[in-house]
Amino acid sequence: MKVRYTARDNTGRSVKGTVESSTLKAAAGMVREQGLVPLSLTEVKTSSGFMTSMKGVGAADLMSFTRQLSTMITAGLPLTDALNLLKVQSAPALSAVIASVVTDVQAGVALSTAMDKHPKVFSKVYVALVKAGEAAGVMEKILNRLAETSEKSREFKGKVVGAMIYPIIIMLGMIGVMILMVVVVIPKMKDLYADFGSELPIATKILLAISDNFIKFWWLILLLVVGLVFSVRSFLATEKGRLFWGRNMFKIPVMGSLLVQTLLTEFTRTTALLLAAGVSVVEALRIVADTSGNLMVERDVKRIANQVEKGFPVSISFSESEFFPPVFGQMIAVGEETGKLDEVLEKLSHYFETESEQKVKGLTTAIEPIILMVMAVGVGFLMYAIIMPIYQITDEI
Repeated sequence: MKVRYTARDNTGRSVKGTVESSTLKAAAGMVREQGLVPLSLTEVKTSSGFMTSMKGVGAADLMSFTRQLSTMITAGLPLTDALNLLKVQSAPALSAVIASVVTDVQAGVALSTAMDKHPKVFSKVYVALVKAGEAAGVMEKILNRLAETSEKSREFKGKVVGAMIYPIIIMLGMIGVMILMVVVVIPKMKDLYADFGSELPIATKILLAISDNFIKFWWLILLLVVGLVFSVRSFLATEKGRLFWGRNMFKIPVMGSLLVQTLLTEFTRTTALLLAAGVSVVEALRIVADTSGNLMVERDVKRIANQVEKGFPVSISFSESEFFPPVFGQMIAVGEETGKLDEVLEKLSHYFETESEQKVKGLTTAIEPIILMVMAVGVGFLMYAIIMPIYQITDEI
């Protein structure tokens, strides 16, 4: 944090300034090192604090922090010095969190415990890995592997999101064109048709009715859309809604199988990382269950964790699951027999990631002709509804 001080030098003159420090006590020590006698110390509250909290800490910032912290610890830099350096170099939102962590660490709190106080920045998986690194004395290796895994996960999610950008842009463009036609073009054509007074085709009447209602009741349509979005979000925030979404999200045509592969990729990658760090199977499963983002999968994985805790083999527990495919239990059985469960899960993660990438390619290939067909039907309907009355009027003349 930034501390503003008022002090007196050896001539008795009053001196004012600011220093960067984790606590007021440390700031007083820094002022004394300058040959000054501190009179008052005040923490400076930055005006950007609200915007900082709104922005939050991005995944890229956290990944960079993790990699740099690993490098500094490997180089032999004390933990508090490394954190203080990263506090200065990091973005404002992350810097504030690091400052709080530094304060706790200097007070004798373990790094994992200090990070656990900021769940919005450091996930349960992150904290568990840091705790395992502290216990085994291999913090730098754990942090380095965590950074590499986070980077892989980020790249994978980027591929999935990137593949969906094109269809979304096309759909938004279609909606924009439709609204422009309904609001601007159709009303002008309506005046033209009225001047001739001829009978209009059914398609044209439907289009004119849509245009009239949209122009008159656009505010009601907007309210209905906002209300629907708010209602759906409120429902999905409840346990019943989360369970409903957890059960049915994988049944969505085309997208469902991709969501399954994506979740399996993240599950196996994270579990492998935890096991490789020395976290027990039961604890690793419970941690991953809480971070799965799907209530159905969360309950299933916790059921598996409870069975394993009671002495059931991991492979059999997974084989009884409705969500995890048969290959999952078979591969885990190999990992149990060889004692290399983390390596098997890492290979499974690579397998599911490859499958996901193939499904993404297949999805984009399938969506493009569907979008073109929808556009063709929409444009055809508009052309027919607009041009047919003109042909009829021409024939009558």
